[in-house]
Amino acid sequence: MADADFFILSALGLVTIVMAVIAIIQKNLIRAIAAYAICSICLAMLFFYLASPFAGALELTVGAGLVSVLFLVALILGGGEEEEVPA
Repeated sequence: MADADFFILSALGLVTIVMAVIAIIQKNLIRAIAAYAICSICLAMLFFYLASPFAGALELTVGAGLVSVLFLVALILGGGEEEEVPA
């Protein structure tokens, strides 16, 4: 059972870190927001798995839901939904 726990925690941690790096280096802003949302969902799953349901629910609603939607709305209202960030 400990091997399964280690595998699940390692997989969730790895996906969280990879999605965070993708969100940072992605030039397309919509893809960066999507990667951030996936990172936040994986982090919430880690909290749930580590027996912290309040932190998991808070991260899921605020991190993945509220912040991602606010980023998308600000991006759309700013008129830059298809533009890439200049390097």
